[in-house]
Amino acid sequence: MITKPNLKDIAVRTLQIEADSLKGLINFIDDNFVQCVHTIYESKGRVIVSGIGKSAIVASKIVATLNSTGTPAIFMHAADAIHGDLGIIQKDDVVILISKSGNTPEIKVLVPLLRQAGNQLIGMAGNIDSYLAKNVELILNTSVEKEACPHNLAPTSSSIAQMAIGDALAVCLLELRGFTSDDFARYHPGGALGKRLYLRVADIISYNPIPKVALDSDLKTVILEISAKRLGATAVMQNDRLAGLITDGDLRRMMEKDFDLKNIKAADIMTANPKYVHSDTLAVDALHTMKQHNITQLLVMDGEKLAGFVHLHDLVREGII
Repeated sequence: MITKPNLKDIAVRTLQIEADSLKGLINFIDDNFVQCVHTIYESKGRVIVSGIGKSAIVASKIVATLNSTGTPAIFMHAADAIHGDLGIIQKDDVVILISKSGNTPEIKVLVPLLRQAGNQLIGMAGNIDSYLAKNVELILNTSVEKEACPHNLAPTSSSIAQMAIGDALAVCLLELRGFTSDDFARYHPGGALGKRLYLRVADIISYNPIPKVALDSDLKTVILEISAKRLGATAVMQNDRLAGLITDGDLRRMMEKDFDLKNIKAADIMTANPKYVHSDTLAVDALHTMKQHNITQLLVMDGEKLAGFVHLHDLVREGII
């Protein structure tokens, strides 16, 4: 009978090996690493990151991280590079070559070509005695004691190490450039994180109609307006100026009291000083106001003019929550 492996133990062992590998990288953060950061920071060109196999996948991720944090970068597959893609590289570009062994055939072809072109080369290798490590100006050491793979073959710890050093480079460059949350939003306009940093209520209130009634509107008119516009509230206007707000909660509370409903007017049940935000308020700040006051909609004002309503559903739709 075959004994089934303990999957929890395997998972924990894998994570422990990889965690230990990451801790070991701390010993490789030296003056050489700092010089790599400055070389990229001071370059007038871009960062070209290349690798083969799993290292190519890591290279692609590093490029994405660099681009999103203010360092222009391009991914170039090492195999494609020696079949025409070397034309991507310009004279001022810094090239990072990633290889676990540092001895792959593609790397051995690329290094002499890039040195001849005069580009500054940074190697990222798990073997500091390799061809790559000995033939570049700067080397990033990503050596690991062992892979998490039980046969010590499948790139696991080594891939994590490469990715982590790439992140360390990106964050150092980010801080050197003074990269801010506003910069992040510009590079991530379509994501939820970016929207939290740039989306304003003025950008979303156009989705909603503006429910409004006059001060002397009767109860039926108020109920029909709230029902028709489907925002759970209506503004109460005096001429063209905001006088107050009536919510469906106000209607329920009124029904619990002993009122002569025939004579009720909007002015009798409205909140005279309702909560509101300005049109240039960030959507995430509008959400904070809603949570603080336990409400689901807010009036939006443009100066003294009613610009519209923002509802909790709008923020959910935009991915703010």
